[in-house]
Amino acid sequence: MRADWVVIVPFRAASAKSRFGPGDNAELAMAMALDTVAAALTVAHVIVVTDAAEPFVALGAAVHPDPGAGLNAAIAAGLEQAGVDTPRAVLLGDHPALTPTELAAALAAATHPLSLVADAAGDGSALTAARPGVPHALAFGPGSRAAHIAEGYVELDGDWPGLSADVDTAADLAGLADPGPRTSAWLASRS
Repeated sequence: MRADWVVIVPFRAASAKSRFGPGDNAELAMAMALDTVAAALTVAHVIVVTDAAEPFVALGAAVHPDPGAGLNAAIAAGLEQAGVDTPRAVLLGDHPALTPTELAAALAAATHPLSLVADAAGDGSALTAARPGVPHALAFGPGSRAAHIAEGYVELDGDWPGLSADVDTAADLAGLADPGPRTSAWLASRS
């Protein structure tokens, strides 16, 4: 059964995963986003802000058109659709090893007005969460962990390796212990 949480997942297919280097990384980015959203859907309502709605609708997620003005604008659009009367979390679409158990535990731990889970590198935000009636402060991008803490987010501590493992580079992808099925299939197709 899903919790009352609404999870916003921004995903832009155009120019996806440019930090992986030259070439079209759209299939990999889509596989990772679908694995992320599939895990989240088992524990929360999900709104994907995207320029590629169909695969997410097929999973059962709600979608909102990407306004095309950058990451934080996309997140703001999803948060606006969710409203402020429910607990809301922001999860980027690059956590293909995320498990429903980890996400449920992190959301249960998010009892502060504003909470965050840092990424494995310790400088980014893997998840931000806001309790009902509390607006999110959008600070995603380089150094987002410190920026979110400066905005009043309380960092949560838990054993959530799939949640903290965001995939920004080929090295991050190679270091995943147990990626989701779509990401695993993409990797298998390349070997």
